[in-house]
Amino acid sequence: QVQLVESGGGLVQAGGSLRLSCAASGSIPSTNGMDWYRQAPGKLREFVAFIGSDASTNYVDSVKGRFTISRDSAKNMVYLQMNSLKPEDTAIYYCTTYYRAYRYWGQGTQVTVSS
Repeated sequence: QVQLVESGGGLVQAGGSLRLSCAASGSIPSTNGMDWYRQAPGKLREFVAFIGSDASTNYVDSVKGRFTISRDSAKNMVYLQMNSLKPEDTAIYYCTTYYRAYRYWGQGTQVTVSS
């Protein structure tokens, strides 16, 4: 069983920063690929960022240069540093991972960016 728990969301003004954390536990390698997704009200859930077992990263175009995904494998943690936040970044942010033919999701953390 794999559990993912996100934290670090909140309310911030446009141009501000937040750092999201995702704690992974259970029978999963600490270097397993991890993603962040987000879902804004009335919209489909969308991919935000990915970090691979080799520490390679990938981002959706709308966050490139503003968001940084990282990990601390020793602590089984994944982070999403979000800078220069915009109102359109407002969403519930989810940590997720694909392992043994199953995609696991956390419960999500709300990020609200005011203009």
